[in-house]
Amino acid sequence: MFTNLLPQPHNKTKINFPDKYDISSKYSTVISLNIRRGSSKQIQEEVIVAAQQRRSSTVCFANVHMTIEATRDKEYANIVNGSDWVLADGAPIKWAIQAIHKHKQERITGYSFMQNILLQSAEDGLSVFFYGGTQEMLSATISMCNKMYPSLTVAGVYSPPFRSLTIVEEDEIIERIKLSGAQLIFVALGCPRQEIWINRMRHQIPAVLLAVGGALPVFAGQFSQAPHWVQLSGFEWLFRLCQEPSRLFRRYMITNTLFVIYLFRVLFKKRH
Repeated sequence: MFTNLLPQPHNKTKINFPDKYDISSKYSTVISLNIRRGSSKQIQEEVIVAAQQRRSSTVCFANVHMTIEATRDKEYANIVNGSDWVLADGAPIKWAIQAIHKHKQERITGYSFMQNILLQSAEDGLSVFFYGGTQEMLSATISMCNKMYPSLTVAGVYSPPFRSLTIVEEDEIIERIKLSGAQLIFVALGCPRQEIWINRMRHQIPAVLLAVGGALPVFAGQFSQAPHWVQLSGFEWLFRLCQEPSRLFRRYMITNTLFVIYLFRVLFKKRH
């Protein structure tokens, strides 16, 4: 929702394809992003441990849009790949891992992962903070948390202005989050702004920062989640397009097309 407020990323015309497509047994490279392998349960346990230890770290959820942004902007690709966990959110990412690496990877959506983390946080006594979106959406988020996870501690929420924060304002919000004692920060600023923000905050806030994006308004009830069969079919993007056609039409038409083109280029290069 904040994407249009961002300055245009640098190096937009340069397409960045890595020379190697399997950097280690823990990762699978999809076009421009290094996706962390593993089950949702395994990653969830790692994130919870990091939160308990107040280890400043970041989580990103890779979909087609993020992949294309990273492919066209090397600086952004470095930011995302520098995260502690880059997870396979979109079904096309899961399929691409299978096509490129012949490896089956579970799809880990931001929405389901966030719900599991909130449930675990309530059980383990961890506190959370929600950053981004409108005040109305954050109020609905708190209400939903009270309903679904009564024992969850929501340490705070913050709705940033629809502009870049000044240095003073940013220092104030950093101090506010730190004083809240939150161990998990759910950030919903939209791609690529949220990934850039959590990367900047990762060494300043002793907590796990998760760039959940569109998962938060769905959780808050502002948008409907796609039925399970739609998610499995890979047409979740079409379901979302029907909900926000004016905002998403151009993005999906461009990014989906480019993703297919770039994926075929990677497969061709790998084969030859």
